[in-house]
Amino acid sequence: MRKRVQAALDQVRPTLQKDGGDVVLVDVTDSGIVKVQLTGACKGCPMSQITLKEGIEKFIKAEVPEVTTVEAV
Repeated sequence: MRKRVQAALDQVRPTLQKDGGDVVLVDVTDSGIVKVQLTGACKGCPMSQITLKEGIEKFIKAEVPEVTTVEAV
């Protein structure tokens, strides 16, 4: 599952990088929790939670249905 999550993040990454941000995969648990670290302009951005839940999480869940949630660490 980790490889599939990483592949999904690799598809999202260029969009984040256009705005000066990025996302790094930290962990994928057996229960389907994906832990990521937002970096660059995304780190500390007031819109980062919306980007995380409405953008990154929705896309990853569509690509990897076993994912239950995406959390920033």
